[in-house]
This record gives sequence, C-alpha cells and structure tokens, in this order.
Amino acid sequence: MKVLVIGSGAREHALCRSLSLDPDVSALYCAPGNAGIAEVAELHQVDALDGAAVSALAVELGAGLVVVGPEAPLVAGVADAVREAGIPVFGPSKEAAQLEGSKAFAKDVMARAEVPTARSYVCTTPEEAAEALDAFGAPYVVKDDGLAAGKGVVVTSDLDEAKSHAGACERVVIEEFLDGPEVSLFAITDGVTVVPLQPAQDFKRALDGDEGPNTGGMGAYSPLPWADPKLVDEVMETVLQPTVDEMRRRGTPFSGLLYAGLAITSRGVRVIEFNARFGDPETQVVLARLKTPLAGILTAAATGNLADLPPLRWSDEAAVTVVVASHNYPGTPRTGDPITGLDEVAAQDAPHAYVLHAGTRREGDAVVSAGGRVLSVTAVGEDLTEARDRAYRAVARVNLDGSQYRTDIAAKVASGA
Repeated sequence: MKVLVIGSGAREHALCRSLSLDPDVSALYCAPGNAGIAEVAELHQVDALDGAAVSALAVELGAGLVVVGPEAPLVAGVADAVREAGIPVFGPSKEAAQLEGSKAFAKDVMARAEVPTARSYVCTTPEEAAEALDAFGAPYVVKDDGLAAGKGVVVTSDLDEAKSHAGACERVVIEEFLDGPEVSLFAITDGVTVVPLQPAQDFKRALDGDEGPNTGGMGAYSPLPWADPKLVDEVMETVLQPTVDEMRRRGTPFSGLLYAGLAITSRGVRVIEFNARFGDPETQVVLARLKTPLAGILTAAATGNLADLPPLRWSDEAAVTVVVASHNYPGTPRTGDPITGLDEVAAQDAPHAYVLHAGTRREGDAVVSAGGRVLSVTAVGEDLTEARDRAYRAVARVNLDGSQYRTDIAAKVASGA
C-alpha cells in the first residue's frame, strides 16, 4: 500500500516512523514534511490547506491511503476533497472536524450526548464575558472558540488577563475550572465503531513544576500507573461512544482520530476539550507502545471496517517524550539556528531513543530550527524511570543555541509520588 501523510510536525514524524516500519506499506510519502521525516518518507511540496492540491497529489502518487495530520487542513475540508477523489482518507470531514474547530460546537454535541464536561458560557461581547467570569470566579478558564494552534486557552487567577484574552477573541467559551490530573485518550473510529488507544499525560506549561505560560505541550508519558484500570472503559462508555453516536445522528459522522482531553476531578471524569486528530506530544509516546501495524488500523477506520479489526496489541514498555523548544517559545520563537548532535543520538541511543522533528528544515547539509517546538526526543524503557533516563540522555546530545526543555517530564510518577 502507498500512504501519503499530510503535515510537517512531530506528530506526522511519529506517524511516518510507525508507517515506515509497517510491512504492508510499500511506499511512504509526506507533504510538506520536514528534515526528519525526509529520512523515512519521500517529501512533496503542497499547500496542506488546499484540498484540490492534496487530492491531486494523492492521485498522482497512486496513494491507497491519505492520513491528514494537522487540525487546520481537517477544518478546511481537505479530507472531503480526498474522499471525493475516491481515495480512502484517515481524518474527519470539514463538518465533523468542528468538534475541534469550534469549542461552542463541541459543547453543544456534549450536551446532546450527555457527555460530562465543565459548565460553560459562550460569550461574544465584553459584557457577556465579564458576567461569565464573575459567575465562575477564579481560576478563570477562557478559550478562543476557534483554532489557535494550542495557544487559545488561558487559565489564570488574574481577572484582567482573563478579560484581555476574551476581548482579543471574536467568540470565547468561558468555563468552570476543573480540578484534578489531566489525561489524554485517543480513539480511532470509522463513525460507528470506536477503538481506544492507550492513555497518556502531557505537560502544557513551559517550565518545570507546571510554571510559565501555556504551550502546545512540552512532553508526555505513557502508561499511567496511577490511573484507575477501568478509566478507558469508563471514558469509552460515557464520552467517546456517545460522542461518535451523536455525530452520526446529526448526519455528520466522525471518522478518524477523536482525542479526548480529560480531567479526573473530585466529581469524576470531565471532558476538557476534543481534538479531531492525533495530539502532539502524546502521539509520540502512544505510537511508541503500539505493536499492531499502524496502516491496517488507519485503513480500517477510513473504509468503515474497524469492527473487523482484531484487538490492538501493546508493548508493556513505558515511553517518555521530551520536547526541545526554541529560544523565546511560546512567544515569538527564534528560528534559523543550527541543530547538532542528531547523528550522535542515532548512533548511541537507538533503538531505545530517537528524535522526532517538528519545526526543522534543511539548509544544505545542516538542519536548522524553523519553529517554536523544534523536536522531541522519545524513549522507551522497562519502566518510566528507564524511559526518562534514556530520553534525557539523548536530549543532552542535542545542541540548539538558546533552546529550552522541561527537566521534570514524568518525574513525579516515575518516583512513585
């Protein structure tokens, strides 16, 4: 099978890496890709938001499966264009992708499906926002209704900061603060059948100790030894299956990857948000533990045959990923800095640890930074302690001037705290 992956981040590198190891994949392409993905897939230039261009490329390459990685192309309807070309595609339609594209839409779906989530108000004026903030009190949770590349959410005890963020958005969702640890759970679905993956936990704040500004994610780990063994079954029953069923009832079936961001609160599991695609950096650790070949799973979802898929197989090993970000991230990141040490990781740490590229590009023989989150180092081990040790040993070999990373990814849980 020939597979085309759309995107250029660490998530797409993780997907391409898994697909490259799948014996059923005869050719692997990625558009537009990055410097790391080029090592496992043939790169092609395309505007990822242009459905006609993406579908034309898929036809030209003879792709038997297209995987749309990022949220923006999904919300733009790229998956629809590929389907219209008669090619199986992993990723929801434009209408179904509104589960991520509009937080107000997602709240309405959850209400109709009786999915547990935070109480909220949708606000379009400063007056409405002020009333909602007053109703809930601090800490304030203010979410841009639309896509914001992981930076549209502000959680703060500063009322002025909350009002400022609300004022900068056309429409916001203001909701109650949810206490308790957060969990990410991915599920693959064909619009009817739902197959959950293994849960993971990511780290949103930029600095150690969960300090600093919110980011797109600075690291993740899996499995979660502290989580209730029944957690996945509970989320399937109360969140994932009801949501997929509701989307089908609306005439907009959701096919692809449904990501549930969850809070394990004192009152039970609550949904923080839905995403319509694999999440970064959790994808890196989840796929590192998946033993079932990936192409067959994604194809089954794309063709409506998930019910026939055998149970997924998982490694007992633990996985940890650490994100290396550029200078000044998550503000305006500095780009163009050379990255060295990647060959040393490949020579000395593989196969237990490896680098997945995100914001990188090649300039001649050099690899340079080209974004905020530049790369992530993923490692596996017998337990989280060994996986952490291997990940940070590899991170230490990577040199990027001014770069930053958290030193406490999975530290508490590895120590038993």
